[in-house]
Amino acid sequence: MLFTSEVRSSDSSFVQAIWRTQSEGTGSFISPAAIHWDMLVMRYRGKTTFAVQGPETKATRASVPADAEWLGITFQLGTFMPDLLPIRLLDRHDVNQALATGKSFWLSGSTWEVPTYENADTFVNRLVRAGLLVHDPLVDEVMRDDPLDLSARALQYRFRRATGLTHKTVQQIQRARQAATLLEQGCPILDTASHLGYFDQSHLTNSLRRYIGQTPAQISRAQHLE
Repeated sequence: MLFTSEVRSSDSSFVQAIWRTQSEGTGSFISPAAIHWDMLVMRYRGKTTFAVQGPETKATRASVPADAEWLGITFQLGTFMPDLLPIRLLDRHDVNQALATGKSFWLSGSTWEVPTYENADTFVNRLVRAGLLVHDPLVDEVMRDDPLDLSARALQYRFRRATGLTHKTVQQIQRARQAATLLEQGCPILDTASHLGYFDQSHLTNSLRRYIGQTPAQISRAQHLE
């Protein structure tokens, strides 16, 4: 096992999840495409770093050092920082925030205490009160397919500004993750493709290669080996 992880929910409506992970050894893993962005605290060899990591439009392989620890705050779709828009962070264009001390970092001209797993909610609430985190409710309305009195161009602009992604890309990533879950649960490949509206098995395969980093057969085979 490369990681040991723990995940919890948050009291903040701006947050999808709060998690922490520790690496058990050196290695690599496939990081699937993601529609959310994160704030990440990493501790490695006595050094602490604070980074903002954006959404990812394709699966990538990431290296992992041994005995490193991460704290992550994953934000809800539509939550963003006006001073650091998600589109600037897209596909591993992470931004590292300069540390002020061993326990604080600089963000938007002020110093902030590095959050912990326990006080991450308080940290997020402070960011919201300071106006550094906002949420565009239009994203929720688009995801619910609510009727909206805006032009297609205006909708696309606001959706991408808040998420860094187009609505179509979000849908494609979500569908690929649903397909991977069905395959992991033992659903046959052709049934998975049909259930989720893929044209055929080839369409499903191309989607999973791009967004999950594995073929349907590889995902199904791993499920049988467990």
